[in-house]
Amino acid sequence: MRSPKKGARAGRAGAVPYLFLAPAMALFALFMALPIGYTIYLSLRRTKVSGLGLGKGARTEVFAGLANYAAAVGDGELWAGWLRVIAYGALVLALMLGLALVFALMLDAAHVRLARLTRISIFLPYAVPGVAATLMWGFLYLPSLSPFGEHPFLSADLVTFSMANVAVWGGTGFNMLVLYTNLRAVPREYYEAARIDGASELGIALRIKIPILVPSIILTTVFSVIATVQVFTEPTTLRPLTNTISSTWSPLMKVYRDAFVTGDLYSAAATSMVIAGISLVLSFGFLRVVKNRAFGES
Repeated sequence: MRSPKKGARAGRAGAVPYLFLAPAMALFALFMALPIGYTIYLSLRRTKVSGLGLGKGARTEVFAGLANYAAAVGDGELWAGWLRVIAYGALVLALMLGLALVFALMLDAAHVRLARLTRISIFLPYAVPGVAATLMWGFLYLPSLSPFGEHPFLSADLVTFSMANVAVWGGTGFNMLVLYTNLRAVPREYYEAARIDGASELGIALRIKIPILVPSIILTTVFSVIATVQVFTEPTTLRPLTNTISSTWSPLMKVYRDAFVTGDLYSAAATSMVIAGISLVLSFGFLRVVKNRAFGES
């Protein structure tokens, strides 16, 4: 039979991990769970106007049920924004992750000159704040200031490509570093054995390195999908420089307009929850597809 003292010590030992987790859990509850809960609360409310809407008590907050969600789902501007974001995301994901993989493989090659300088140079754009990077590119896009000549980079036909360029320029370095770090953790003996068997550097990259990087590629893809769905900085910052970007160009821009321009917090809260739901579906849907193909699960 276990003595009471041993049981007490075991209980205290079991509580130690929770003590270490307590600060993080408190911060998560305060800055994540509580705002999400309040957003859900707002999304279920609406303003009821009595009479002409003048005077004390003329505007009251009442329960709206799912009316705000129905309005958000039926809003054509929201879905038009999603179509633009899908086109933007297809460009960003293909170019950014493709370049990150190529750079990581090149830096991990057997003979690379100035590898540290090259690695820092590729990563450096990620350290530039998004607003500053977008403003810098925005001025480079203006025909009166651009060193690239009189090209309509911010026209309706090219503005999506211009915004994608900003995202690719800023995000490639981070994804490259994630992939490169994983490659450096692979024992060098794998590559030496392949070279002894006559494999070329290209063959090693295709048959050994890329298969090893599959989990990291999946991880970076999921994070990139989430970031792409939440695109806000680039179109908002470039909008004063051109008339081809509307106030609802992306779903998050519509949320911002509804909340802080038109003052409809309840509609903005419902739309933000719809965006969060779609983001989860896209992320978990991608993971599900990858899992099925990798492991043959139905």
